[in-house]
Parts: sequence; C-alpha cells; structure tokens
Amino acid sequence: MRATARIALALSATALLAACGGGRLVGNEEYGTDNQREMILRQTGRNPADAGIVIFGVDRSRQQEQASGGAGMAVNAFLWRATLDTLSFMPLASADPFGGVIITDWYSPPGAPGERFKATAYVLSRQLRSDGVRVQVFRQVLRGNQWVDAPASAATNAEFEDRVLARARELRTQSAGR
Repeated sequence: MRATARIALALSATALLAACGGGRLVGNEEYGTDNQREMILRQTGRNPADAGIVIFGVDRSRQQEQASGGAGMAVNAFLWRATLDTLSFMPLASADPFGGVIITDWYSPPGAPGERFKATAYVLSRQLRSDGVRVQVFRQVLRGNQWVDAPASAATNAEFEDRVLARARELRTQSAGR
C-alpha cells in the first residue's frame, strides 16, 4: 500500500475511532513509521495514537469535551458550517472537523479559464470569534501548457474570512430563533 493511502486510511480510522468514543490505543504500531505519525500530527494537529477505545477506566478528555459542549467537534460548529458554505462553490478535497481544516481542490472561474484557485481554511476556535477562522487562497495562472504559481492578494484571504464570519453569525441567529 502506498504511503499516502496508508496515511489516508490512518486519518479515516482516527476520525472514526474518535467519533465512536475517543480514548487511547495501547501502542501505535498501526500507524506505521515515526515519519508517518509525525506527518499525521502536522496535518491534523492530533497524534493518531491518541484515538481509540477505552477498555478500563474513564476517558477524561471525552468528559471535558462533552462538558464544554463540544460533543464530537473540536471547533465551533457555526464557524465550521459557515466555512463549508462559503467555500461550497469550489470542489472539496478534504475536510477534518476534529482538526478544523478544510481543503478545496482547484477551481477555475467560468470567466477566467487561464486562472485557477485553491483554498485552505483553518477553523481555530471553539468560540464564534473574529480570529477563529483563517483562509489561505492559492492562485495559479496558465502559461503555455503549464500552471504557474501566482500571488493571491491578502485582501482575497480577508474577504473570504469576512464572508465566513458573516455566514456564521447568520447561522447562529437562525439557530437562536428556533
């Protein structure tokens, strides 16, 4: 099995196990080499060996999560949903609600076929705060038959962040009205 497939499998298993009960695994041989574990840790912000099933004892981290109202997600639900809504016009490549990372695939606007964009969004907080989300937009232009990196303006990143925050406030208002 290729390394990327193993990492994807490990991430999927980690998310599934965390969603099913959290806890700790005994040992972490299942996650391959130290380099693979470090890569997963960098990508998700979580150690893959920290997910699993508690057989004896109490999982204190799960109790704290439930007490703080985070049942299942490590980030603010309004920010998460708003980020997905805001980036929904781009094809989704990856979404990790536990690590708070959303990655889109390349998107070419209909009016500009020689240009494409990709975004990575980080939901950083459990609270609905203005500094709780960061969006990084990447841009490429077509030169000849090759895509070449080009700078995306900082204003574009800020505009996406503002749209996410506005949508999150709208979702919170709709939720309070129910």
